[in-house]
Amino acid sequence: MKIVVSALEPSANVHLSVLLSHLQSHDIELCGVFDSNMIQGFSSLYSLADFAVMGFLGVVGKIPFLRQVQREIVNLAKDADRVLLMDSSSFNLPIAKMIKQQGYRADVMYYILPQVWIWKPWRAKQLERYCDKLAAIFPFETVCYQNQSKVAFVGNPLLDTLPPARTAPTNSREIAFLPGSRRAEIAYLFPVFAEVAQILRTQGYTTTLIVPAVFQKTDLGSLYGDVSGFQISYNTPETLQRCDFAFVCSGTATLQAALMGIPFVLAYKARALDYALAAFVVRPRFIGLANIMFDKMGKPPLHVELRQNDVNRDNLLAAFERIDANAFITAARELRDYLQSGSSQKVAQWLVG
Repeated sequence: MKIVVSALEPSANVHLSVLLSHLQSHDIELCGVFDSNMIQGFSSLYSLADFAVMGFLGVVGKIPFLRQVQREIVNLAKDADRVLLMDSSSFNLPIAKMIKQQGYRADVMYYILPQVWIWKPWRAKQLERYCDKLAAIFPFETVCYQNQSKVAFVGNPLLDTLPPARTAPTNSREIAFLPGSRRAEIAYLFPVFAEVAQILRTQGYTTTLIVPAVFQKTDLGSLYGDVSGFQISYNTPETLQRCDFAFVCSGTATLQAALMGIPFVLAYKARALDYALAAFVVRPRFIGLANIMFDKMGKPPLHVELRQNDVNRDNLLAAFERIDANAFITAARELRDYLQSGSSQKVAQWLVG
């Protein structure tokens, strides 16, 4: 079976790896774009580092390259059995459209759907039109679609990989810092995180910088600058599990921490123009996935969210000092009950069914 994959995000590749573990008994030919370092035995068209851009202006400069890659992926789908699109909707939705317009026979599945419940709700109609199956990873996503025969809640992929939630607060005096997986995110957040870490070290804390696996072979000095005061880790769940607290860039890592019962504060900082453009289109009440789910459940927010100019040393330290570790332990149980189970096994069954 030939499966064409488009998985540009590091987190999507973690989920892809688990999904493929359920297909080991099947004769699979995998091609497209994914992390070859993580997905062993298959070759990707490009490295994930080629797609590491953030914000409107960053994407504009790469449009010719991105269009070329889309065409290459569509060409691979010509004789494929399945097409698996994961996250990265601005890149992947046009691929689904082109495949259907070409009349190719491959079934198109979208796993880790665009967040149409936050913005661009019209994309739901595109997804229904150009995809054969839609795998929702949050229970509230399915109501965004009219054709319920195409969409189903499959569980959440984080529950396939995360260790059990902690049952009591730790006292390791180790603090984790996760400034993001894109270079632009890191450039904005790490200098502020470094200030916070320096102060915490004077108070006897160990500070650990969690580096995305995609940068494992990258010179950290060129990516972060001075990291001399930090321990370095490339394993997010393992490191979070032993830490008292985490300072986290908005994104999947915030939900990882929440599901593990790790106290954290969310930080988001981008180019002023990018932020202004996004705010013009949508003003979400919350940007943290755990807070969004708590809101859907009619509960107050779990964690502090700091955005743009509010991301500074004093506000981050204040969030750290006010934390209620037991509240995060209780929340982890509630979130896990809400998400029910992992998703990889069901999506694997869809692929070969």
